[in-house]
Amino acid sequence: MSIREEMEQMERETLSPYATLSENSKGRDIPEEQCDIRPVFQRDRDRILHCKAFRRLKNKTQVFLTPKGDHYRTRLSHTLEVSQNARTIAKALRLNEDLVEAIALGHDLGHTPFGHAGEYVLNELCEDGFRHNEQSVRTVEKLEKDGNGLNLTWEVRDGILNHQTKLMPHTLEGKIVRLSDKIAYINHDIDDAIRAQVLTEDDIPMELKKTLGFSTRQRLNTLIHNIIMNSRDRDDIIMSAEVEEAMVELRKFMFEHVYKNPVAKSEEVKAKAMIKQLFFYYMEHIELLPQKYFRMLENGEKKERVVSDYIAGMTDQYAITKFSEYFLPQAWQVDGY
Repeated sequence: MSIREEMEQMERETLSPYATLSENSKGRDIPEEQCDIRPVFQRDRDRILHCKAFRRLKNKTQVFLTPKGDHYRTRLSHTLEVSQNARTIAKALRLNEDLVEAIALGHDLGHTPFGHAGEYVLNELCEDGFRHNEQSVRTVEKLEKDGNGLNLTWEVRDGILNHQTKLMPHTLEGKIVRLSDKIAYINHDIDDAIRAQVLTEDDIPMELKKTLGFSTRQRLNTLIHNIIMNSRDRDDIIMSAEVEEAMVELRKFMFEHVYKNPVAKSEEVKAKAMIKQLFFYYMEHIELLPQKYFRMLENGEKKERVVSDYIAGMTDQYAITKFSEYFLPQAWQVDGY
């Protein structure tokens, strides 16, 4: 018996009857020989962790564009916080921690530079629209490894695709990541907004603090505990009605006071203009794209789709560098760009 088979046996014996077992995966689009050490979801986790799109997350905006300070979240630190929340819940519920971690680490791989500002622009410009969850799946299926993709399992791709509020994954592990994403960004965005002096802890409505807690630490503790206690021995991942309603209201509060705040979003107009100009420039100068994108065009992909793929993969700094290169006279370009 291989080490992988021993680990699969351990899953059968120790995980919840509602867990997604590695040996029961629906598999990959392209069949592969099994690893002798790692079960399939652990292998997927490793592939995501080592891919280029994952490394680029460290230089992509979470909420605050070009913040003055080293402690603001990036898309990478957000991803790691989602992963940690999700793993805590999965371990307590005896669900598949490898599957949860793979989904969490991959859920935002398709995010554009400059956060949701870039996503909004590409969604307006593309005839077929642009949604970061779909782009994350496209990244692991078609863009990574020079167009060959990572060939991940169905369960991981399903969790990545369906992590947004209006969607629902088919596994309990995917449902954990879906909630962990919200828990992470609501709470760390409050922390960053306080750091940026966009709001204070006192601005948060008292009734929400009484339900969820009076600090980021307390709110995380309340939300994670609530999910665990209400989901134990159930074929679902749920929260109590009171806590879920409070989280929804806190999310609405964040949209009103942070996500749409003119101070927090003051640079977004510039970021959107840059993305828009880059899109039209590459549409006219498609020859500037790397070679793998030409192969995609030859295989029937739409030009605007391929241009969107290239722009979505950029970090904030790389997008600024390219904009400066194409649209600013050399004498005006900022040193280092």
